[in-house]
Amino acid sequence: MSIAQIVQSPDLKEKVRRTLKSIGYETDDWVRVMMYRDAFAFIRELGPQTLDTLEISGGVQWRREFGFRSYRATEYPGFDICAETLDERFDLIIADQVFEHLKKPTAAARNVHAMLRPGGYFIIATPFLLRVHASPIDCNRWTETGLAQLLEDAGFPADHITTRSWGNRSCVKANFSRWAKPGLFGSLKNEPDFPVMVWAYARKPLAGAEDHPQ
Repeated sequence: MSIAQIVQSPDLKEKVRRTLKSIGYETDDWVRVMMYRDAFAFIRELGPQTLDTLEISGGVQWRREFGFRSYRATEYPGFDICAETLDERFDLIIADQVFEHLKKPTAAARNVHAMLRPGGYFIIATPFLLRVHASPIDCNRWTETGLAQLLEDAGFPADHITTRSWGNRSCVKANFSRWAKPGLFGSLKNEPDFPVMVWAYARKPLAGAEDHPQ
C-alpha cells in the first residue's frame, strides 16, 4: 500500500479522529458539535441496537457512531422526501442538515411521519444563523418555535416534540466564509440569542393513542 493510500484509509482517518477527540480536539464542524453530543446521548438512551433506522440523505456520522439493528440511507435529491415514501417502516428517522434545502418541508415531514412505526422517533437538525449554501438549493431557516410548528403541522403532537438549539457569536463569525472546525480553542458556550444549529426530537404516538390530524 502506498503512502497516499494509507493517508486516505478510512480506518486510519477514524483512528486519528478518535485520538484527536480524546485530547479535546473537536474534528466535527463547529456548528454540529453540541447537536451531535445531545442527539447521540438521546439515541443511546433509546438503545440503538433495537432500532431500524433510516437517514434522509445519509452521511457518515450516525452510522459510524452506532450499531443500529438496521440502517438505510436515501440520497437527496435522488430520493425526493417531499413527494415519496418507502414501503418500509422505521423506529428512527434522521434528517441532518436536509430540511433547509427542501421547497416543501411540511410535505417532507408528513412523509417522515408516515414512515415511522407507532412510537418511532424523528430527529431533525437544521442550521439557523448560517450563510446560504445551495445543495442544490437553500430555502429555509427555523428557530426552535418554528421547527416545533413544522413538526406539529406534519402530525406530531406538541407534547411529543422536544426542541434544542446551540450557537454563539464566535461560531457565527467563523462560518461566514468557510466550514469552521472548533479544534482546541473554539468556544462551545451557548449564547441563546445566536443559535447556529436548531434540532428537535419528535415521537409518533403509539398505536391506539390519540394522534393529531394531518
